[in-house]
Amino acid sequence: MTAETTVPFRAGREGYASFRIPAVVTSAAGTVLAFCEGRVGSQEDFGNIDVVLKRSADGGRTWGPLQIVGKNGADLAGNPAPVVLDTGRVLLVHVRNAASATEDAIRRGTVSAADGRRVWVQHSDDDGLTWSTPREITAQVKRAGWRWYATTPGHALQLAGEHGGRTGRVVVPANHSLPPAGADSGTEGKYNGGHCLLSDDAGATWRIGYIDDNTDGYVNVNETTAAELPDGRLYFNTRNDSPAPGNRADAHSTDGGQSLVRPFRPQACLTGPVVEGSVLQLRDPDVLLFSGPADPGFRALMTVRRSTDGGTTWQVAHTVDGLPAAYSDLARLDEQTVGLLYETGDFGAYETISFRRIPVAELV
Repeated sequence: MTAETTVPFRAGREGYASFRIPAVVTSAAGTVLAFCEGRVGSQEDFGNIDVVLKRSADGGRTWGPLQIVGKNGADLAGNPAPVVLDTGRVLLVHVRNAASATEDAIRRGTVSAADGRRVWVQHSDDDGLTWSTPREITAQVKRAGWRWYATTPGHALQLAGEHGGRTGRVVVPANHSLPPAGADSGTEGKYNGGHCLLSDDAGATWRIGYIDDNTDGYVNVNETTAAELPDGRLYFNTRNDSPAPGNRADAHSTDGGQSLVRPFRPQACLTGPVVEGSVLQLRDPDVLLFSGPADPGFRALMTVRRSTDGGTTWQVAHTVDGLPAAYSDLARLDEQTVGLLYETGDFGAYETISFRRIPVAELV
């Protein structure tokens, strides 16, 4: 068995100038659900943006038609964070804001609350074919002083073990920015912070779990991904935008995301540029995977790395190629295969969102 690659999303096709921010899950029926942002006018992070989906019934070898799952009129719906619950329901958390509200403006505090980042949830009970009307949960999961806000990007998770007295907790990693002090504008990396969303009733109600923010300019949490380890701990891995001591950091939780054992600390084993990454815990064998570009200075060289000690150390497991590459997400397809949904292209990282079927035997 060898790795196979298909291209579910290609820039300039199907009514969208570009596709970005991939997220992927495998449904209870075995359907691969590939989500991303469909950006109507450009590849910019603001504007008219929809959450779109393609489904695959054959493990990502072929793809069905594009579906619009989250649409905010001519404004923005993005950062899809899907999770498949133990009931078979597919839960999708995402964010919305006005098309004209750039990240820079939101972080500077020049955007109204109505036009700024807001959080929504919806679900599908028919394997991703149809979706419920989105419901806003901003008041439950966003503090009043926070400015920028983003879920994951990538998949969320439901816990298999018992944490905080509940089985089946839904955990959605997220990040935010703090208002600035003194003469700062609020756009500085040191104002980045991380947190997670928690639900103990399958997405009906939500609350904020851990919060990790500081303004020391050392480790400042940004886009975050999570996995449940075999011993029940949660492993969080984050992009670090501050200049030192590296571009990635990680942390653990022993209470299902309610708090962290220690604040996020540098993870120097994961060399790469400033970019989002994804983690996935395999069971049988018990191996933790991380996907992301491995070039230290550029968004290129998409690579899957593995850890056999709960994220303490990492080794290269699978190199896709040496091409430009950026955001990615991982999903277990079946006993023999892992799926990697990732941004890539021949001459730029945002030409396609491609899907790679990787044999588990190559990763462990």
